[in-house]
Amino acid sequence: MSGVKGSVTPPPAVPPNVLFEALLRLGDDRLVLGHRVSQWCGHGPILEEDIALANIALDLVGQATMLLHLAGEVEGAGRDEDALAYFRDEIHFRNCLLVEQPNGDFGVTIVRQFLFDVYSVVMFDALARSAHPELAAIAAKALKEVKYHLRHSGDWLLKLGDGTIESHDRVQRALNTLWRFTPELFAADDIDRAALAAGIGPDLSAMQAQWISIVRDVVERATLAMPPDVPLRAGRTARQGAHSEHLGHMLAEMQIVARSHPGAQW
Repeated sequence: MSGVKGSVTPPPAVPPNVLFEALLRLGDDRLVLGHRVSQWCGHGPILEEDIALANIALDLVGQATMLLHLAGEVEGAGRDEDALAYFRDEIHFRNCLLVEQPNGDFGVTIVRQFLFDVYSVVMFDALARSAHPELAAIAAKALKEVKYHLRHSGDWLLKLGDGTIESHDRVQRALNTLWRFTPELFAADDIDRAALAAGIGPDLSAMQAQWISIVRDVVERATLAMPPDVPLRAGRTARQGAHSEHLGHMLAEMQIVARSHPGAQW
């Protein structure tokens, strides 16, 4: 991983820890999901899809690289994007629960991707107007990529949902199972509220309304049923380091080479 070099000066009204945490959340979401999607490489249902998923994974890791590079500069502790990706433990990751869930079958992967793609489009559309110029520039670039991701996952959801009985049932089960992780995407905490007040972060409640509208439209056109609303789980969220058991196993795989050969360069 390597990022765009340059000095970063946060807007004076933004405490550095708020900007750092906000950037970690954005970067970790895409790093973790990028690794999950990369696990399909060589295992896609058809060759064309194998290549498409690999490209989506590369886009996500590229976005994570830029965001974590910026986070490292804001932190000012000498950690670059590689250190943040490979030398943090599970409890220090700030990704949402949705992206760390296992791939499952192709239908599960598509539903997970679709739910997150809608979130990414709405998120980056808002962040492209952020008061933080570097973050706004990253968001504007990433928005072009995630619009393609959403078109891809949305098309597949339509094909599978309105396909055979088997494909319909599988993606409906996947939607019902993964839905419980979606409230966390819009659960604002002190970091989100401070970022919004400073003009660098989005209004998550407004984002949620947009997200629901887009998701509902595609789900209904796919002849699927929207799952019932579920409450946010009590206690700390994954944004605060409370992850499922799946993340630790994934990080062990993702980080093994860097941790086995610290400081190595190729």
